[in-house]
Amino acid sequence: MTEKSSGRAYRESGVGGAVGWSVVEAAVPELAGRVRERFGAYRHHVLATVRKDGAPRLTGLEADFRHGELWLGMMTGSRKVCDLRRDPRFSLHANPGPSTDLAGGDVRVSGRAVEVTDPGPVARYAAAVRPPEPFHLFRAELTEVVRTSVEDPYVVVETWAPGRAPRIIRRTSHDPARQVE
Repeated sequence: MTEKSSGRAYRESGVGGAVGWSVVEAAVPELAGRVRERFGAYRHHVLATVRKDGAPRLTGLEADFRHGELWLGMMTGSRKVCDLRRDPRFSLHANPGPSTDLAGGDVRVSGRAVEVTDPGPVARYAAAVRPPEPFHLFRAELTEVVRTSVEDPYVVVETWAPGRAPRIIRRTSHDPARQVE
């Protein structure tokens, strides 16, 4: 598969069973609440996209939970817009904050971004958020939600993906064997 066709094949194959944020909230409400709270603690987060050459691209982004969806707004002509149009896969990592205590955990979501061009939803988003215009709007369809936290003496990794039961892994640096719940 060529670099150019890899994004198209991903979209056409339906890989990932991606779902909107409201499905995450219904399936794993406690995890979804902790993830949403963590994203809400800071305004700016880090978006990973796939560049044309297949390398990862990390850029800043403001994410917004509204109307049961996770929205990604972007400046017109930005590289991340070009990346997502070519290959919709992304990961979004919540700003970890100023300290190393991981208060609220460390969270990320992954999936694919679907560009929204329908004037109704775009206008509704613009009226509520008031982003600099013009802008591009994407709706996140999620394939994975991950939260990492510390519960002494463990590092706890909570994961969820559509069609799978939530999973919790607890481990310490002294016992690298995973304890899966």
